[in-house]
Amino acid sequence: MKKIFGFFILLILTGCANTMKPTDFKDQKPRLIIEDYLSGNVKAWGVLQNRSGKVTRQFKADLNGKWDGSQLILDEVFNWTDGEKQTRQWTITKIDENNYEGTASDVVGKAKGFSYGPAFKFEYVLLVPVKGKNIKITFDDWIFMQDERVAINRATMTKFGIKVAELTVMFVKD
Repeated sequence: MKKIFGFFILLILTGCANTMKPTDFKDQKPRLIIEDYLSGNVKAWGVLQNRSGKVTRQFKADLNGKWDGSQLILDEVFNWTDGEKQTRQWTITKIDENNYEGTASDVVGKAKGFSYGPAFKFEYVLLVPVKGKNIKITFDDWIFMQDERVAINRATMTKFGIKVAELTVMFVKD
């Protein structure tokens, strides 16, 4: 019985480990250069799923980015199907070829970004309004470039290390 219990604990712990790393994509193409892709107008459509996978909300978004050679200013406007409208302005600074930092008014501290091959990973804590309070939710956000116009985003949202939601977004560059 102890061996079976130990096996299940090991299975749970290894199943929860996120083993995907940005460097896993370093030799793949096309190369996603986030400041190039998000400069100009980009349209997005997304679905938010709760921890059991049920779609709870959907949105359309308009993104507009301006790159000045060292920083990307990215304005986002989200139109949720329930009528809510949200805006966010990111300031994303390129540190070197593979590393970025980002800030926004509803982000706690700095977001950390990693770019390799067609993948861009963004890690940050977002203040999410829930029933009149701001809750800190950790985002593990991955964008995968499909071609020069299309990218797919998958974000896992956690609280105290426990998945609370997932977000899937499709981006199309004008």
